[in-house]
Amino acid sequence: MPHAHEIIWAISLLTTAGIILHPWRVPEFVWAVLGACALVIGGLIPLPAALAAIAKGNDVYLFLTGMMLLAELARREGLFDWLATLAAGYSRGSARRLFDLVFLVGTLVTVFLSNDATAVVLTPAVYVAARAAGASALPYLFICAFIANAASFVLPISNPANLVIFGEHMPPLLDWLARFSLPSLAAIVMTYGVLRFTQRAHLRQPLTRTPEVPALGTGARLTAWGLGFTAVLLLVVSALNRELGLPTFIAAVATLALVHGREWRNPWPVCRGVAWGVLPLVAGLFVLVEAVGHTGVSAYLAGGLARLADTSPVQASWLAGVAVALASNVANNLPVGLFSGSINQLADLPAEVTSALVIGVDLGPNLSVTGSLATLLWLIAVRREGVQVSAWGFLKLGALVMPPALVAALVLVGV
Repeated sequence: MPHAHEIIWAISLLTTAGIILHPWRVPEFVWAVLGACALVIGGLIPLPAALAAIAKGNDVYLFLTGMMLLAELARREGLFDWLATLAAGYSRGSARRLFDLVFLVGTLVTVFLSNDATAVVLTPAVYVAARAAGASALPYLFICAFIANAASFVLPISNPANLVIFGEHMPPLLDWLARFSLPSLAAIVMTYGVLRFTQRAHLRQPLTRTPEVPALGTGARLTAWGLGFTAVLLLVVSALNRELGLPTFIAAVATLALVHGREWRNPWPVCRGVAWGVLPLVAGLFVLVEAVGHTGVSAYLAGGLARLADTSPVQASWLAGVAVALASNVANNLPVGLFSGSINQLADLPAEVTSALVIGVDLGPNLSVTGSLATLLWLIAVRREGVQVSAWGFLKLGALVMPPALVAALVLVGV
């Protein structure tokens, strides 16, 4: 049904535009749900197929819920404010040292808590720490934006898109580390080098104040222990090649119960502070990608990429990585990641080609503010602090930061 296929593409493109631009300030998840409902009501995708597509994301929903609960708990207990202020205190008046420490903290948060946690929770804390140190906040805020994507494929848990791309075929942790350790390290180093160079004028200015590091409360300490336990648990579960969602959710609920149960506090404020709209957003995108798959384009692209991989895996890796990286900035990496996951499941692609897909989806969004959900969340966070960053200004910096990191990572994919 060519006519139906055209309507599916039209609805998908309009929905993606609504998610990225959110006109009339309508939340992103509303556009995703409306698009999915339009496809079902219009008979373009059967209801059972839509429900099955939503069910594919069960592990992702649990993982996101657990991570969002932990991040909101850490924010309310002041753990991230403490970490950022600690970095500012250790900088001892040096803007360069503060830059390095914030970059290190941002990398660790991204690796072990996901890129969304860096964008949503660490960004406001870094702003507070930079202002307390008497520094211009923007260079340090840029760290949060770019490291949230550059370090997001160190571990499977570093970016929910990783779970989507591999689905039920997530490689064991040791295999993941063997594939992505060198490309991740290259991406992080290149991102650090370009950012440090582009912000050199700001970093020459000495810091005017040394903020006092506040005492870390008991709730924050327990939250830190909960986060550490969750990170270790996920590493173990990933090493055993098990799904990550349920363990993440259980660890988050246990940490929340421990922190609030100790003082008989109501956990509702933490639950209310979570951005629950992310879950229907992802569910709606699963339906959209399922509908697009019914047009046959996924099978067509999967077959073409598989044939190219048979003759030249290197060319296939570069084509996949670069194409997906650029597409992520046009349509956001959530739908592109879901689409890449469907291609990966349809074709028997070599490991280096699949790895290139992951790198493109995770690292490509560093080009523009529309590239990833994490960057959009970062933009909302910095504007909430009164800092204005234009899409053009970000693009000019992203055009310097992203390509060297992408090239370096793709060069090392097959090593």
